[in-house]
Amino acid sequence: MNKQKTNIDEMKPSYIYTYACHETERELCLLELKCLSGLSPVHDSILLSHRRLEPGTSPFIHLRLDVITDAGTLEELCEAASMLQLEEGKTFKVLCLKEGDHEADYDERRGIERRIGARIHGQAQMKTPDVTFGVIRIGERWLLGMCQYSDRSWQERRQKPQNYSTGLPVLVARALVNLATTDLTAKGEPGSLKLLDPCCGMGNVMIEALSMGKDIRGCDINPLAVRGARVNLRHFGYEEDLVTLGDMNTLEGTYDAAILDMPYNLCSVLPADEQKKMLRSLRRLAARVVVVSTEPMETLLSESGWILTEQCRIHKPGMSREIWICK
Repeated sequence: MNKQKTNIDEMKPSYIYTYACHETERELCLLELKCLSGLSPVHDSILLSHRRLEPGTSPFIHLRLDVITDAGTLEELCEAASMLQLEEGKTFKVLCLKEGDHEADYDERRGIERRIGARIHGQAQMKTPDVTFGVIRIGERWLLGMCQYSDRSWQERRQKPQNYSTGLPVLVARALVNLATTDLTAKGEPGSLKLLDPCCGMGNVMIEALSMGKDIRGCDINPLAVRGARVNLRHFGYEEDLVTLGDMNTLEGTYDAAILDMPYNLCSVLPADEQKKMLRSLRRLAARVVVVSTEPMETLLSESGWILTEQCRIHKPGMSREIWICK
């Protein structure tokens, strides 16, 4: 990837996040990071922000570097590192991050780690340290901080007892929950939000939302889907009665946000009037929606009373999905 030089003096970030994504999910990744941090990444693999995110919130984030100090040269950074004093008995290691603007090979990175590690007051431990310090160069500045690694436990939910071959991948489902709730979460606790998945299928989105501490309800008109969703919910320790059998057009209640994966199959397309009916029903139920579709939706969304705020596309062999964020 090409690396864009960054003037870090313009921002002085409190946190640096490293991230990675497959090219087929790049648009989704960049949009999710923008929604989470309030800023678009200015680097192929690094996000600078003043917002503190738990690394596991986004499936694309690998680690968070909590910035302690920065310097114009590596020697100045080593001098700053000499002021660090770990608690008695705590062990550490230094990791020179591959991301950033310093083109260094393996041996050079190890050399940087040794130089900085030698200045820190504490006991070095390379295998299982209590603290991992990260060093990175961005633009013309060197930064040192503490690494907080992502909780990748969501990967364990890739395999479910029940699933559709065309079901949303766990990574995508998790990102959609973030797209639906990020602005709302800033106004209250995650668990205080009421979310709806009105065509929940096998419950992929529901399970990710629940794993993130969010209150969500699901519905599906297909009895087989409801049965499968309940099996999956139970498998991961969630209440199976969170999903009900029924037509979303007859649902009652109000929700802060909804995530609608438009029904489709490979042999036919849902008629436009039926899609519009679903979107209008959703307008009655939720204040914000993320819609996933295999076809353009701008006109139908507008005619249904929704205002489009963001959109992106994800790719899958033989099929692309459009994602629309509306209010």
